[in-house]
Amino acid sequence: MTEIVRLHAVPNHRVTDPEPLWREVLGQRLRALRASRGETLTETAERAGISPQYLSEIERGLKDPSSEVLAAVAGALGATLIDVTSQVTGDLRSYAFGVPQISNQALLLAA
Repeated sequence: MTEIVRLHAVPNHRVTDPEPLWREVLGQRLRALRASRGETLTETAERAGISPQYLSEIERGLKDPSSEVLAAVAGALGATLIDVTSQVTGDLRSYAFGVPQISNQALLLAA
């Protein structure tokens, strides 16, 4: 695997952790949605028309899916493309403004 090089940090951000990448936050959000439905990678991937391996890579933040793939995965999870992208944008915005992020476990408990 290659090392991820961060091109920039959030200006005036007090947190020492690097700014999360879109694909990382997207993967966390998709995994939380799938887990809240009690589904396996295979079940969700089959409905989305992609391989379980590819879905796993998306969930782990290793792949940047196309909008078509993202829409298919969102649909397989009972969500829309706008639902997922809005949630990810909100997560990133929370990080940028120093608002504590909701953990995946908290998301699952709230579901």
